[in-house]
Amino acid sequence: MTELNLPLRTQRLVLRRFEAGDLDAFHAYHSLPETARFLPREAKSYTQSMESVGKYANFVFEQEGDWICLAIEDADAPGLLGEVVLKWLPGRGQAEIGWSLAPEARGMGYAAEAAAAVLALGFGELGFHRISAKLDALNTASAAVCERLGMRRESTQIDKWHYKGQWATEVVYATLADEWQARQPG
Repeated sequence: MTELNLPLRTQRLVLRRFEAGDLDAFHAYHSLPETARFLPREAKSYTQSMESVGKYANFVFEQEGDWICLAIEDADAPGLLGEVVLKWLPGRGQAEIGWSLAPEARGMGYAAEAAAAVLALGFGELGFHRISAKLDALNTASAAVCERLGMRRESTQIDKWHYKGQWATEVVYATLADEWQARQPG
């Protein structure tokens, strides 16, 4: 893959690499059980947050298994609002998208706006054929984001994961490059 042209800018947001100064804000929301609720791991310790921010600040995107993880901030009020990720999956032209936001940034359309910019990057500059999102069926907020993005609900897999002491049903949304392009204005 080529060097990414960062930051990405949307109408309201800047999507950029993480920086050391993001650590406290990142930890503030990743240490909350409500943030960790739909993530595979428990709430993060400060040390785990340091490791994550360091990894996200220095990501490389050259081969299958690599991740792009971009900090989301308001273009008019710098400060970390959350992150949006794109993982290069095994298999030709496959990727997975995800996001996580601080509580004060939820419900404002930031996740959909950031994800749309990353989908455009994935289908445009990076040339992916298919991008999916996998989520817990109880995560209705992320399901609504997928639907706003025009992603198709492809499957519901009952009791797919056992995490945090309970079985969870996985819902998969996806869209193809030609479907995404057909929905773009102009």
